[in-house]
Amino acid sequence: MDLPQPRRVTDVDALKALAHPLRVALLNHLVAVGPRTASECAAEVGSSASNCSWHLRQLAKAGFVDRVEAGDARERPWRALDVGYSVGAFSEDPAVRSQQDALVALQLNEDNRLAQRFLDRQHELSREWLDAAGMHGYTVTVTPEELTGLLGMIDDILRPYLVPLRADAPEGARPAHVGLRAFPR
Repeated sequence: MDLPQPRRVTDVDALKALAHPLRVALLNHLVAVGPRTASECAAEVGSSASNCSWHLRQLAKAGFVDRVEAGDARERPWRALDVGYSVGAFSEDPAVRSQQDALVALQLNEDNRLAQRFLDRQHELSREWLDAAGMHGYTVTVTPEELTGLLGMIDDILRPYLVPLRADAPEGARPAHVGLRAFPR
């Protein structure tokens, strides 16, 4: 089965549009849970509805999100246009590279925010979810080609479970964050 790939963001203007902590949080939230209004996003990302609405419009100008038709004409939900995003290979162009670095730093901050939120709210989770959660770190000995292949295999395993792609989620399923970092030590 050919599943959609994350959007490769290599254009400096698109990278600049993403290089804001609230925009990263908003886009990640929409990818993770599907269409939401600015008010619903605000509660999740810790901002005001009007601020979220402004940043969602900026993401829309860059082609990352758009509006969804809804019954309530007063506030229509926003949706992510892709199943995720990636900076791709790091550029040799200094202007692009600085934006890539900024976006990766923001994504790391967002991953840490989500991990801390899990820790702060773990008392609200069932034993089943606490037993399923985990944070692992591995050091592997690989060549660049092997690391590329390993990451591709992990992506192949995870892709069918991505929220925007999985239509057959069983009862009791909920979004779970899986973060992966791979770099030479």
